[in-house]
Amino acid sequence: MKFIVIGITDNPQPFFPPDVSDIIQKGIVFSGGKRHHEIVAPWLPENARWIDITVPIDAVFEQYSGLKEEIAEHAIVVFASGDPLFYGFANVIRQRIPEAEIVVYPTQNSLQILAHRLVMPYHDMRIVSLTGRPWHEFDRALIEGASKIGVLTDREHTPSAIAQRMLDYGYNNYTIHVGERLGNPNEEQVTTLTPEKTVGSVFAMPNCLILCGKSDEHTRPFGIPDMEFSLLDGREKMITKMPIRLLTLQALELRTKHSLWDIGFCTGSVSIEARLQFPHLHVCSFEIRSECEDIIRKNARRFGVPGIDVYMGDFLKTDMSSLPRPDAVFIGGHGGRLKEIMESVLKVLSPDGIIVMNSVVAPKVATDSQLLWNEACKDLGLKQEPPMKIILNDNHPITILKCRKGK
Repeated sequence: MKFIVIGITDNPQPFFPPDVSDIIQKGIVFSGGKRHHEIVAPWLPENARWIDITVPIDAVFEQYSGLKEEIAEHAIVVFASGDPLFYGFANVIRQRIPEAEIVVYPTQNSLQILAHRLVMPYHDMRIVSLTGRPWHEFDRALIEGASKIGVLTDREHTPSAIAQRMLDYGYNNYTIHVGERLGNPNEEQVTTLTPEKTVGSVFAMPNCLILCGKSDEHTRPFGIPDMEFSLLDGREKMITKMPIRLLTLQALELRTKHSLWDIGFCTGSVSIEARLQFPHLHVCSFEIRSECEDIIRKNARRFGVPGIDVYMGDFLKTDMSSLPRPDAVFIGGHGGRLKEIMESVLKVLSPDGIIVMNSVVAPKVATDSQLLWNEACKDLGLKQEPPMKIILNDNHPITILKCRKGK
C-alpha cells in the first residue's frame, strides 16, 4: 500500500504547493482526524471518500486494508498535524504496515511555531510528548534538569495538570509558555505564565508548551543524606544507609537496565535514589505495610522524584501481568518468605535480569538471611556473584548479595 501524508497547521485556510494540490485533486481516499477533515473539506474532490482517524486505531487500519484491492494504483492521502514524522501519524503507519510506501509533505510542527512566536531558538529544546502517553519522559526531563522542555499535550495532560505535577514535586523553577490553536490567525494565542498561575487555567485545544528554567535551580545530589528522609516510626535502622544504598545501585547495574522492582521499600530510599540517579528507569515499588505508602510519597515529593509506581499489599498476591517486566530487582524485605518471593520474581525477570539483597549480620537474629539466600539460589538454579561485605561506622556488618539467572 502507498500513503501520502500531508502536514497541516490549524489554519482554516491552508496553503498547499502546486504538487500537493495536484495530489489532493487526483486522490480517491482521504483520511485524518475530524478537525483535519473540517479544515481540508473544501479542497477535496467531489466524490472523495474520507476515513476518520479515531480510536481504536486498529479499526482505522482495518478500513485501510479493506481498500487494498480497490485502490491498488492509488495512494491513501492522509492529513496530519505539523510534521507527520514528529510524533505523528506517519510513524504509526510505519509501525503498523512496515512494507508500506510512504511519502511525506511536512509543515511546521506546533512546537516550532510556538518557538517562532516567542523568537526563541529551539535547537537545544528537550521534546516530550504526553499525547496519549504516560508521564515517564516528562518526569525524566524534570529530574535531569532540562533547561528547555517542549511538551505536546492532550485532554488529560493539560497545561494545568502539567503545572500541578511540577509544583507537587517542587519544580517551580520554570516559566511556562502556552501556545493555543497555533497557525489559526483568528484563534491563535500565546501566553506566558508561572506554574502557579497555570494551575486551574483553561486553554483551547490543541495546545502545546515550552518550559524554560535554570537547570541549576533544582539540585540532584549523588547520595541523599539519611537524615533528610521521613522514616517509619522515626526508626533510623529502617532505612538502607546512603553508602550501602549507592553500592546496592551499583550492584544492580542500573545504567544498562530499564525496569527496577523494589520489594519491601519501607521509606522508599532505594527507589527514590535509583530514580534520581537513573531517571530513565521505570521503578515499581512494593510494600506490605500500609503506613509506608504515605512515607514513600512524602519522600518522593521532598526530593523531586515523580514517576515511582507504588503497589501496596502482599507481594506474593500482586497481579504482575500488567507491570513492566523487571531486569533489576532489589529485595529490601521478605518477611521470612525469601524463596517464595524469588521464585515469583523469576517468572517475570528478564533473561539478563539481576536480583540483589542486603543481608545484615546481627546478634540474636533467629534466621540468617544470607543462609536463606544461599538456599534459595541453589534450589532455583540462580548463579551467585561474589558477595560484598561492608562495615559502616558502628553498625552491624552488611553483605550485598547478587545473583543472576543460571546459564
